Amino acid sequence: MKTNKEHLVEISVQAKIHAPTSRGGYRISNNGIPRVLPGVGGIVYNYQIGDCCMKLAGDHIEPGVSLRNEDVQENQGVMNDACVGNRAIVVDGDAKGAEGFVTGKHGGIEHTICYFPSEALDKMKIGDQVLIRAKGLGLELTDYPDIACLSLSPELLEKLAPEEKDGQVIVPCVAEIPPYLMGSGIGSASAYTGDYDIMTGDLDALKKHGLENLRFGDIVLLIDCDNRYGRQYKKGARTLGVVVHSNCIISGHGPGVTALLSCSEGERLVGRHDPDANLAHYFLKD
Repeated sequence: MKTNKEHLVEISVQAKIHAPTSRGGYRISNNGIPRVLPGVGGIVYNYQIGDCCMKLAGDHIEPGVSLRNEDVQENQGVMNDACVGNRAIVVDGDAKGAEGFVTGKHGGIEHTICYFPSEALDKMKIGDQVLIRAKGLGLELTDYPDIACLSLSPELLEKLAPEEKDGQVIVPCVAEIPPYLMGSGIGSASAYTGDYDIMTGDLDALKKHGLENLRFGDIVLLIDCDNRYGRQYKKGARTLGVVVHSNCIISGHGPGVTALLSCSEGERLVGRHDPDANLAHYFLKD
């Protein structure tokens, strides 16, 4: 597939491991039950990409390491420039030199999420600095100018290996998500940062669309969802994205999806079911 990758800028962005945050007290679930659960931030040791994100005793859990700068503009630079698949390198602390990669971006809390091997996580602490070699912002599919690349690194694009056939770009995905399931985050002015959620309050809808066992890192195709200039419903649009955080108990929320590719015309961006379409398969397999 022809791209402009030779013209992309590779630039350093850096942020610290952000402590878990809490609003305190109970959260009311979508069926009216008050719960107190762990949430965003910190270092998550026992869940990573490839693991099911639907059944955790947690809310908005971010697998691996969550990064943020307290300076809003500096943090926005990280959120804007970092792309899924970019190299991430620990630059201080006991895990200095350990390498991982970006797995997604979580809006609202404004976290950039990274995978690191378990042995590196064991050496990390809150406040350690992680440098990301950001590359991918400005990526274009040369022969498909109507398909926007968002938080997509050229490395991940190569691993996705989209097929080109009769003017279509055929992309792997584990599931196709109907537009009526997309909730929190819709209407955002830009989809180059953050995510928006697959609502999970209707268990029958999840079963119907094969979403009960979604995993961190799964590649999904959002139907009738246009992310080129913000997030909106548009009949015929398609958006390819990656699942970045866990299921949530709050109404209107669920697993978060960071956009990778988006097109306003559905016949141009087409899904091909692939149960292995997951970041763990692309980046961690032998």
